[in-house]
Amino acid sequence: MNTHCFRSRALALAAAMFTAPLAVMPAAVTPAYAFIVFDPSNYAQNVLTAARSLQQVTNQITSLQNEAQMLINQARNLASLPFSSVQQLQQSVQRTQQLLGQAQNIAFDVQQVDRIFQQQYRSISLSASDQQLVTDARSRWQNTVGGLQDAMRVQAGVVGNIDTNRTQMSALVGASQSATGALQATQAGNQLLALQAQQVADLTAVVAANGRAQAMIEAERAAAAEQGREQRRRFLNPGSGYQAGNATMFNQ
Repeated sequence: MNTHCFRSRALALAAAMFTAPLAVMPAAVTPAYAFIVFDPSNYAQNVLTAARSLQQVTNQITSLQNEAQMLINQARNLASLPFSSVQQLQQSVQRTQQLLGQAQNIAFDVQQVDRIFQQQYRSISLSASDQQLVTDARSRWQNTVGGLQDAMRVQAGVVGNIDTNRTQMSALVGASQSATGALQATQAGNQLLALQAQQVADLTAVVAANGRAQAMIEAERAAAAEQGREQRRRFLNPGSGYQAGNATMFNQ
């Protein structure tokens, strides 16, 4: 073979090699050193979505905390006051009522007052004997003394309630200041009002007892004045049996 033929074949082989199709490597056998594509826009969108989700979770947690606190506050507002002074106040009122109910001779009763005043105070019978006049006067005096004693007993009972009231007031004020909710504060306030009402009732009882005693004193004075006029009339009546005489004084 000459040089010219050799060169021709070499050129033909080279041309065949450059014009031959390239083989495509399957994806399954992609080399390990292949590059990963990074998309900044997609990454930013994912971060924003995650932040929004986290904010929603935070808001839900805050809402649950607020609801829990609201339920706690409602439970506090509905909690009853653990202290009650009602029984002690009722006992104080009952003691005062018992003293008023033990009034001597003339009770705190309208019908009884009218009956006794009609019998003993309203008028002096002109036909009553001297002994009956003395008896009636003594009965009125006993009524007056009994009324004064009743007034002093009521006063003593009310004074005895002061120490109990002081203890209850101190306890109620402390309970009101340490109240954990609206209901406890309201109940403490109501019991303080009840204590004041009991004190007003004691004051009313004292005023009533004192007024009763004073009324008996005035009624006795009025009856005594009327009886004195009747006794004077009998004394000066010529037919009463009184005889005037000479009186000797200083051994003259």
